[in-house]
Amino acid sequence: MSGSLLTSIEHTFMQFSFRRLLYILFLLGVLHLVSGHVQPQPPDTRPNIVYIMTDDLGYADLSGYGRKEYQTPILDKLAAEGMRFSNAYSAAPVCTPTRVAFMTGRYPARQPVGLREPLRWTEQDKGIGLSPDHPTVSSLLKGNGYETALVGKWHLGFLPEFWPNKHGFDEFFGILAGAVDYIAHKNPRGKNELYENDKLIDRDGYMTDLLAERAVAIISRPRTKPFFLSLMFTAPHWPWQGPGDKPYPDSAFTSGGSPEIFAAMMKSLDNAVGRVLKALEDNGYARNTLVIFTSDNGGEQYSDMGQFSGRKMQLWEGGIRVPAFARWPGVIPANRTTDQAIITMDWTATILAAAQTKPDATYPLDGMNLLPICTGKAPTQSRTFQWRLFQRAKFKALRSGNYKYLQDEKGEYVFDLAKDPGEKQDLRGSHPEILQRLKLMYREWESEMLIPVPLE
Repeated sequence: MSGSLLTSIEHTFMQFSFRRLLYILFLLGVLHLVSGHVQPQPPDTRPNIVYIMTDDLGYADLSGYGRKEYQTPILDKLAAEGMRFSNAYSAAPVCTPTRVAFMTGRYPARQPVGLREPLRWTEQDKGIGLSPDHPTVSSLLKGNGYETALVGKWHLGFLPEFWPNKHGFDEFFGILAGAVDYIAHKNPRGKNELYENDKLIDRDGYMTDLLAERAVAIISRPRTKPFFLSLMFTAPHWPWQGPGDKPYPDSAFTSGGSPEIFAAMMKSLDNAVGRVLKALEDNGYARNTLVIFTSDNGGEQYSDMGQFSGRKMQLWEGGIRVPAFARWPGVIPANRTTDQAIITMDWTATILAAAQTKPDATYPLDGMNLLPICTGKAPTQSRTFQWRLFQRAKFKALRSGNYKYLQDEKGEYVFDLAKDPGEKQDLRGSHPEILQRLKLMYREWESEMLIPVPLE
């Protein structure tokens, strides 16, 4: 055998032996890991969470809830894919206190900013905001490993020390004020209102589309952590403008509008939610994402409150009864409806529970974890809720079980909501004992809240 052939065989044998040695070392490494000396970090399988809150959406403003003048097929489908709540309430009939309730998980009247109905850019209010010392749903989730973002309306403080980034949000894109021109992005004071974190920015586009666009971008990013997206649409709050309309004069924000314009705003909102849901699907997140949809209070001029009396800024059912549903494929069964009475703070408790995140014991939640209801592991429960409106109108209300106590500027009332959801049959005279019991419950609750602040 020639020397060159022997050299070639020896070289091949050495390569084979070296590869075999590497393979043996690899197997030893695997055995070492399995033996428990070094355990790999398991992936974080907690759900992503997308909380969608609309602004001034009446109970029957979705076609799935009864609206006839237009269709909202995407939101109707989303509701059908999970649990729909027929007895869902906002924590207040106006935006700021309801948003306080969601962020803190507690009655808004426990916080000074929650006494503003709503927060205004005035000398009286401009130094008020949600305290960064108070734990929030976003700060708790961020502290437990979630990526967090707020897209849309804040309305919980105008000064930088109160902004979303001070409350556990990694990212903020949206507005600080209570309303904004959908085309020009100016607030009622005529000032540019669109922010990216702490910077004012100029961006062309219809506001609902811009919010959806940023939400889609956030969802589509590569990540190693679960995410919490608080998507606070400004629609269908005034000014009433559809895509392609002209900006409003600064002094005419609450004028104009029409049923047709409102329908265009709602169709735009429906399509925007569709873009967000598609982004979840396209990025493989849909199955492991809890999606919640609701409103901050009842509707206004062009809204439909269905069978309910009253509207925004009132404590009749139309001002606080809102559409609400939750989807979590594989966890929440589809095509379910419950008459369980719920309120804004419940969503806070539910989100924290889904994210395996403990609330701060110093600030006990006023809400209830709804996951046992959503999954069918718990029966419906009798609940008691309270509301107060003070600055622009004087209202008090309490619901306990099916009975509701209501006081407005004309008098007191008692209703059995199970038999009379439209609040037409006052039981005060025929059931004085119920009236006294509910009033006593209300006084006990109010004694724990902050004293209301008059409007100057």
